[in-house]
Amino acid sequence: ISCTMEAVVSTQSTGENGVRLHVVDKTAINFQDVSDVEKYEISREEYEKREDSVMAFKKRNKMGRFNPEVQAKLAATAEENKTKAETIKVGDRCETRTPNQPTRRGEVMYVGQTDFKDGYWVGVKFDDPVGKHDGLVQGKRYFKCGDKFGGFVQPRFCEIGDFPPEVDFSDDEI
Repeated sequence: ISCTMEAVVSTQSTGENGVRLHVVDKTAINFQDVSDVEKYEISREEYEKREDSVMAFKKRNKMGRFNPEVQAKLAATAEENKTKAETIKVGDRCETRTPNQPTRRGEVMYVGQTDFKDGYWVGVKFDDPVGKHDGLVQGKRYFKCGDKFGGFVQPRFCEIGDFPPEVDFSDDEI
């Protein structure tokens, strides 16, 4: 390795002498551009055989998708969503009650499976601009509505009924 060294003796604020050694390695790799670095890749089958991997750790400790209780809950939730989706029709009025979100009202615009997430989903055109999109998700149009008026919820969080649009009287004069 060819390098240049520079030693500097200086007085620190404590009054003691300090030494700073600056080494420059002219053979070092430029880590700003890693496009030429050869990547290590392993097949899924080989990775699954390894015993020193994160996957092996999760299997041994029954974590995540390797936990039968978690898988049973996910299967039950998927079945609940499918059953509920079969009772919802496009054009129905609804109220969404998603955990940790305010209750929102709107009209069902889409019911079914999507490309962006597994399972059954309900596309809702909200009465107010409280959504995330206009019915276009990851380049696919599921329904059409105004920007920020569209959103998707799991069927189990969508209640169908006579939910007229809420009227905001806050700006009315008394």
